[in-house]
Amino acid sequence: MSHESISSLFVIKNAMLASKLSKRVGNHLSVHGISLTEYLVMHYLDNSTHKAVSRIELAEHIGMSASGITRLIAPMEKNRIIEKVANPRDARQSLVKLSKTGERLYGEARISFEHITNELVRGLSPSQQEKIVELYAKVI
Repeated sequence: MSHESISSLFVIKNAMLASKLSKRVGNHLSVHGISLTEYLVMHYLDNSTHKAVSRIELAEHIGMSASGITRLIAPMEKNRIIEKVANPRDARQSLVKLSKTGERLYGEARISFEHITNELVRGLSPSQQEKIVELYAKVI
């Protein structure tokens, strides 16, 4: 029998949970032609203060490398979901933001996202969900 520490078990269980949630949520978002990671990009852009962020900030938030985020958002830019805008503070760096098409797509995808997330946590009370979110904030 394994004698894993509780911290090891915590990380293993969370990795398994993340994988399963990603697959289930991703399946629901695929009807909109986007992945969960693309949805997370759109969500961050929509909720950012100025609606536009640097690729570095986006990479840090999503948990990807700068080159990884560039590879992720290149097709989003090609499909006119996001667009580059000038950075008013640094002309050498562009920012990315949701395009009008991206805003519409995000609005549609958000409905599907809310539906699947409500389904996934239906066995937890709102106070249990709040506690989990509070605990994750301490880890993240």
